Amino acid sequence: MSRHVEVDMLVIGSGAAGLSAAVTAALHGARVLVAEKESTIGGTSAWSGGWLWIPQNPLAREEGIIEDDAAPLSYLQSEMEGLPADARLRTFLRYGPEMVNFFRQNTAVQFLSGSKMPDFHNNTGFATGGRSVTAQPYDARGLGDWLHRLRPPLETISLAGMGIAGGTDMAHFFNATRSPRSALYASRRLARHGWQRLRHGRGRHLVNGNALVARLLRSALDANVSFQLNAPVTRLLRDAHGVTGAILSSDDGEIQVTARAVVLACGGFPHDKQRLAEQVPHAAQGYGHFSAAPPGNQGDGIRLGETAGGQFDGSLKHPMAWAPVSRVSLSSGLQLAFPHLVERAKPGFLAVRSNGKRFVNEADSYHDFIAALLDATPKGEKPVAWLIADSRALHRYGLGHARPTPFPVKAWLRTGYLQSADTLEALAQQCGIDGSVLSDTVERFNGFARQGRDDDFQRGASAYNCAQGDASHQPSPTLGELTQAPYFAVRILPGSLGSFSGLKTDEQARVLDAEQHPIPGLFAVGNDMSSVMQGFYPSGGITLGPAMTFGYLVGKNLSAKITS
Repeated sequence: MSRHVEVDMLVIGSGAAGLSAAVTAALHGARVLVAEKESTIGGTSAWSGGWLWIPQNPLAREEGIIEDDAAPLSYLQSEMEGLPADARLRTFLRYGPEMVNFFRQNTAVQFLSGSKMPDFHNNTGFATGGRSVTAQPYDARGLGDWLHRLRPPLETISLAGMGIAGGTDMAHFFNATRSPRSALYASRRLARHGWQRLRHGRGRHLVNGNALVARLLRSALDANVSFQLNAPVTRLLRDAHGVTGAILSSDDGEIQVTARAVVLACGGFPHDKQRLAEQVPHAAQGYGHFSAAPPGNQGDGIRLGETAGGQFDGSLKHPMAWAPVSRVSLSSGLQLAFPHLVERAKPGFLAVRSNGKRFVNEADSYHDFIAALLDATPKGEKPVAWLIADSRALHRYGLGHARPTPFPVKAWLRTGYLQSADTLEALAQQCGIDGSVLSDTVERFNGFARQGRDDDFQRGASAYNCAQGDASHQPSPTLGELTQAPYFAVRILPGSLGSFSGLKTDEQARVLDAEQHPIPGLFAVGNDMSSVMQGFYPSGGITLGPAMTFGYLVGKNLSAKITS
């Protein structure tokens, strides 16, 4: 059985980019349908940290953080190796603050300021805070029955399904064995979460990207946006004038959707093996690529765009938003990628390759970490590293999926996820690392830790390094000796949080054809749009910031055409 639906906008994908477009258009009077191939809403956004990089955002201004109009662009140009800022980048910087204001004033999406969230690098024009926002925590009771259609937090980085926000929330959990106040806080959070899971099937205190998507979903429902889940798009509909809709495959049969605008927001290609083999050298060489994005992000939107004449942009500095990951085998038999976003910068950790040598400033961004690993790996060798911690660091901060005290690590030692030994030489033998070189590396590193200055990789020199460390540790928040046996190690592989390369678009997010002309009726946002940062990663939130900004612009521009 087939049926026909007519709308003003069809959004394919339900992450923050697509929902931003849907909510904006609907609030301006458009009829909107969101088609999602999965049974849950949220895509990669629901698993993310939920941060948006929006320079000169209104929350920063309200806190008195006023910067020169030229500063954000100056920083981006210093990051992007002199590449000229295209129209899309300037559009993002212009409309990002307007987008934040729109959602604050008209929807359930409310933000917290990242006034202490620094840019990744101390380059010209960088800021120590005020350029980032994240969603306020959300009480999931506001979603009613729709809560069970929201993608849960990423299992590997949540605590029994409970998301932990950065800043004060995470600090309490790290200090739970050292501070009675923090122990009480963590115990109450866990008890509340456990009770909510028993009564309702999942926790109701939502944070990070889960809170962002929940707030967008609530806003979409309030604006009468329609949803069709379990409905992959089989093909786009076209006529002589452009894209006119799409065919969905649903549980109840085929759905023909006619629309003035089709918005591709499917989350890029982090699990598209063919595209990865074309774009990622280590994947092409058979070493694999292990993304922490949802497995369903298979490049559907990009392929749909290409069928309509859209062009894939393979010219970016990096095709992916790199992240160091370890492979976790769950009791269900499923293997997931754990993204190492937090512990690397803490005192008592260092990273080496199999030659026993450091290759990176471990406290730099996740993207920089893997970029350095790929650069340091000789051609033809598998890019692998080991993140090493002493006992004190592991029990304080955890190591990958192994949680800090009071959670035991025996299960992870038993499965081989963690390696452990009483000496560095024995640990090196277990991991296939050059033992004598590792011992020398750790001894040299410990000397840097005692003096509070890393002469090899300048760990701790940037504002971002220090923000990622432990402010209570001196003389450096990020440099700490590895001296307390036993020692632990986890195997690090090249992964990503998503893809940067995508469809070529103009400053209105319209998909471009081979002649660089916009394809009427077809838009791409989020990771289906080729990154406005051109494959560079200057700060946290440079994916979601442009994603929601261009989603907002697509919705705003479409509604203007409808009412004109």
